[in-house]
Amino acid sequence: MSQFDLILKNGTVFLPSGRTITNVGIKDGKILQIGNCDSGAEIIDCTNLFVFPGLVDTQCHFREPGGEHKETIETGTKSAALGGMVGIFEMPNTNPLTTNPEALEHKIKRGLDTAYTDFAYYFGGTFENSQNLAEWEKLNAVCGIKIFMGASTGNLLSATDEEVEAVVANGSRVIAVHAEDEFLMNANKTTILGDSNDVAMHCKWRDVNSSLNATKRVVGLAKKHNRHVHVLHITTADEMHFLRQNKDTATVEVLPNHLTMHAPDCYEELGTLAQQNPPIREKHHQDELWRAINDGTVDIVASDHAPHTLEEKSGIYPNTPSGTPGVQTLLPIMLNHAAEGKLSYERVVDLMAYGPIKVHKIKNKCSIIKNYDADFTIVDPNLTHTITNAEQASKSAWTPYDGKTVRGMPVMTIIRGNIVMRDGELLDRIQVKPIEFDLN
Repeated sequence: MSQFDLILKNGTVFLPSGRTITNVGIKDGKILQIGNCDSGAEIIDCTNLFVFPGLVDTQCHFREPGGEHKETIETGTKSAALGGMVGIFEMPNTNPLTTNPEALEHKIKRGLDTAYTDFAYYFGGTFENSQNLAEWEKLNAVCGIKIFMGASTGNLLSATDEEVEAVVANGSRVIAVHAEDEFLMNANKTTILGDSNDVAMHCKWRDVNSSLNATKRVVGLAKKHNRHVHVLHITTADEMHFLRQNKDTATVEVLPNHLTMHAPDCYEELGTLAQQNPPIREKHHQDELWRAINDGTVDIVASDHAPHTLEEKSGIYPNTPSGTPGVQTLLPIMLNHAAEGKLSYERVVDLMAYGPIKVHKIKNKCSIIKNYDADFTIVDPNLTHTITNAEQASKSAWTPYDGKTVRGMPVMTIIRGNIVMRDGELLDRIQVKPIEFDLN
């Protein structure tokens, strides 16, 4: 009988202590040995490949239930696995909203029945359910609480300080925040956008102050209640300057779209396909995001995968939905940035593995450590690939990076010792699990 079920041999392995060429032995879904490994039922030669810990996309909208024509948990996680992700965190703005235990349980069951990767879900924090959040935040598969200060509807919209504070004051786990000032944006839409149908105006009326004001408000309330907030998809230099001074309270997420595209070029090239909230902004903002990536201010890079159909996106602005797909292209885009020298490969791992551990307190994943889950994202840093709409597994069937050639691609996704994706092809669906968290 083989000592190991699987051996990853001679890869450049990214350990917490640094990269080294070594072997990893896997048994019963766990990492059993790092170093000398003798007999294995299956041996994969990883020469010239990077063996990353399994990476996680911590911000995805998979639209199920209620928006299955755009995406489902099945199609979204297929995209994730093809993109090298071993797990995803999914958002609560579904229909019905994920704001009670029953809605959460429905999504967990759908994940167990249909997902291709491990998963966890954000629980929507609202004024109405705030008194229950200290209890509900501890439910199975919950990765944290989500607040929308702008760009949402119904009960999920917490536009006032009273509504935000009700959530912040109840519970102890991380609160992820969409920080845009609803009132300021509504005023700007009248005074700045007016009757314009120009999508390039998207970053004008959803201006810097609408993001900065909201970020300052939620960080202030978090300090008052000694609560950790994770501010999502930062787009402005002004916010980044502020957050750099408030790391005791807030952690920071940036999206690849904001690191890769900038106004006005993106709107000229892509039109409404570049429309998302918060918006893609001018180059000087992007430059500051990159400074924050490299000085450690940014904790996580995630996709904010938010698919809409091409038909929906083809309407007349501003009557077009905001959001772009991204879970399948998250890692290839970041690997290409690394190949171009904009960040190190170690930093890529930090932003999609160790960052999620730190922010969300993930248990036994996202790190190549003995007895942890045998999750790996295997990368060929020298493989060039042209991204196309046709290869996207998302139901939306498009990407803003259609036709873009990148250097560096995930070539294998391994979850608890099971090969889920190999060389761009999905293999049989495995029995996935909810991601677990340290609640202490």
